[in-house]
Amino acid sequence: MLEDAYLDLERFVFEHGTQKGDRTNTGTLSTFGYQMRFNLEEGFPLLTTKKVPFGLIKSELLWFLKGDTNIRYLLQHNNHIWDEWAFKKWIESDEYTGPDMTDFGHRATTDPEFNKEYQIQKKDFDQRILNDDDFSKKYGDLGNVYGSQWRAWKTSTGETIDQISDVIEMIKNNPDSRRMIVSAWNPEDVPSMALPPCHTMFQFYVADGKLSCQLYQRSADIFLGVPFNIASYALLTEMIAKATGLKPGTFVHTLGDAHIYSNHMEQVKEQLSRTPNQAPKLVFVNSHENIFDYDVDDIKLEGYEPQAAIKAPVAV
Repeated sequence: MLEDAYLDLERFVFEHGTQKGDRTNTGTLSTFGYQMRFNLEEGFPLLTTKKVPFGLIKSELLWFLKGDTNIRYLLQHNNHIWDEWAFKKWIESDEYTGPDMTDFGHRATTDPEFNKEYQIQKKDFDQRILNDDDFSKKYGDLGNVYGSQWRAWKTSTGETIDQISDVIEMIKNNPDSRRMIVSAWNPEDVPSMALPPCHTMFQFYVADGKLSCQLYQRSADIFLGVPFNIASYALLTEMIAKATGLKPGTFVHTLGDAHIYSNHMEQVKEQLSRTPNQAPKLVFVNSHENIFDYDVDDIKLEGYEPQAAIKAPVAV
């Protein structure tokens, strides 16, 4: 099964990982240096041992490709996966006058009364992002995160580099190049980012009429984040393959610090007890030569039969 590569990672870290502290003070089981490979000719690598919301993956990737860094676009597509970092900036600001949300990431999952107030404040925040242009510009923007680095990398001379456009042109015109690389890790911008890039760089490779992609991910939340990352970069590879007249090849996922958070252990046990189903098939309802023209409705899955979702808290 295509999914076995992910389950093997999860099982390996669960059984052999080293206990480590982390930025969020949650605690992890961790290993360093791990690689998975997914043959995209065998299907689309979206997990079936738990339901993974493909709509969120599509809208997030399209958000990156637009070069956008403001969560308003995501909220317009009912995507809340980047909300926490923007909300954190708001509640820590001098302008926030609501109830104390200190340590909100942990208390929101353990204190029912706090969680109720948290949801009220969070809903109000989201509505202000959607409806108030000035508020959205100030508190909805996450800094120079992926979209900015991919599409408008700032140079020392004040110019910008559109790395995605450049790499697509290289794939078309110089497919044997070993420089088909996109980097999101800009040391100068890291201090100003809401969350420094976890998936730091990726490289494309063309052989036998197929496009392959390798991602290096410095930090990998195995239970919550990695399933999204696998599907997102598989989708990106398929989109660029279609735009360059190639077939999708292999997605190679190389991980630096691969970890399971201490509050995800029971969820991992549950997932590992399940047997994966057949991988779904990716379908482009409408194809675009320019990948920046895609909308969420242009991309669908066929034959996705996941098992029940497994909820787990996000470490912020």
